[in-house]
Amino acid sequence: MLEIGQIVEGKVTGLTSFGAFVSLPDGKSGMVHISEVSNSFVKEIKDHLSEGQSVKVKVIGISDEGKISLSIKKAMPEEPREQRPREQRPRAQRSHSANVWQGQPERKDPATFEDMMARFKQVSDEKITDLKRAGEAKHGGYSKRGRGGN
Repeated sequence: MLEIGQIVEGKVTGLTSFGAFVSLPDGKSGMVHISEVSNSFVKEIKDHLSEGQSVKVKVIGISDEGKISLSIKKAMPEEPREQRPREQRPRAQRSHSANVWQGQPERKDPATFEDMMARFKQVSDEKITDLKRAGEAKHGGYSKRGRGGN
């Protein structure tokens, strides 16, 4: 009996513009949507698969009607990510906490949602105030134009 999350060996039995049909153990068959074939963009499925090819697939869904959705890319082992110390990673790849959290001291215990929302609101209010001040300074303060006070 197939279960969601299970990885099995199958054989490609047909190719379409939207995916591939795969025969599975126990005489069942399923479909691999074109988006589940590879981690890279697949324009033509025949460039990646051929009829009769053996493939490892992961069962990602079984509908009430018994249709089985499969994934080849999710059956592949995850590639290990390169780990480098933070200071050696290129600037664009550094993990940033959102700008609103900058300046907040590191905490050993995780902040509660309420703590994070309160901090977010505080920082947002400060930024809005700064933007208003900058706008007023840029335009020389409040203008009397359009207020009936010529």
